[in-house]
Amino acid sequence: MLFCLEAGESALARELSAALGVPISPHEERRFVDGECKLRPLVEVAGADCCVLLGLHGGPVDSPHDKLWRLLAFVATLRDHGAASVTALVPYLAYARKDRRTKPYDPIGLRYVAQLFEAVGTDRLVVLEAHNVAALQNAFRVPTLHLDAYPAFDGLALERGAQGPLAVASPDPGGVKRAQLWCEALQARLGVAVGFAMVDKRRSAGVVTSAGLVAGHVAGATVLLFDDLVASGETMRRAARALREAGAASVIACAAHGLFIEPAAEVLRDDAIEAVWVSDSVPPFRVAQDDPLRAKMRIVSCAPLFARALR
Repeated sequence: MLFCLEAGESALARELSAALGVPISPHEERRFVDGECKLRPLVEVAGADCCVLLGLHGGPVDSPHDKLWRLLAFVATLRDHGAASVTALVPYLAYARKDRRTKPYDPIGLRYVAQLFEAVGTDRLVVLEAHNVAALQNAFRVPTLHLDAYPAFDGLALERGAQGPLAVASPDPGGVKRAQLWCEALQARLGVAVGFAMVDKRRSAGVVTSAGLVAGHVAGATVLLFDDLVASGETMRRAARALREAGAASVIACAAHGLFIEPAAEVLRDDAIEAVWVSDSVPPFRVAQDDPLRAKMRIVSCAPLFARALR
């Protein structure tokens, strides 16, 4: 059974339902005037393998905390009523960026979220492009399946590869492995060399610093600048400018999750960035329909990745 807890119609849920040939099962959600809510399935779930889809990004209706509670409560309810198994499908996992201590007395938010999923009886978790795969796998004691986002962009990348040389770059040292995997996959599919690069970046207390250093070869290439998410867009802009100074013919900012926190729409309109590719793991509701950034955006579906994993 497939349940979707997204508010209103979810394009991702509809695509996943169609890909799997499984209908979206009905549920009821009641919200009380004091802010509490109640969720329950409207079909018999005893003995069923249930999948529950909900991204934990903030907005446009609920905060990440509200969504996390709704998902946990619904998972627990399914278990209470005899579901054989419950799989949480989480395109965007909240608190995944806080996976280690960097300051005295820091929390480790990812581990605490993992403990909550374990406590309500989640059988497995499927996550798209986590911030740190190793941290994700080590935080959970229930099975986790991490989905790499780069296959969702392969169609667009192969089109660009047919037009001239390609390179894949990471905007910071922490994303090197993510970018390397896509680089290797593109080389295998195209049958030609694909360049690779990394841009230097450091962050402390929310302040980003970078000397604009580029390690790798990008001269004359279209560079696919790949990260797990784009929030304010500042990391992408800094890296794109550095890559253009290093000789890149053009730079396309690619991210699994488009959060587009203010002032991302303005930042990403920078001339150093030719286009912005994101998946539909987070609807781009923060970018107005008439914003010029919309003309640079391409949104690809991550439903095929989840469908393949569930099969």
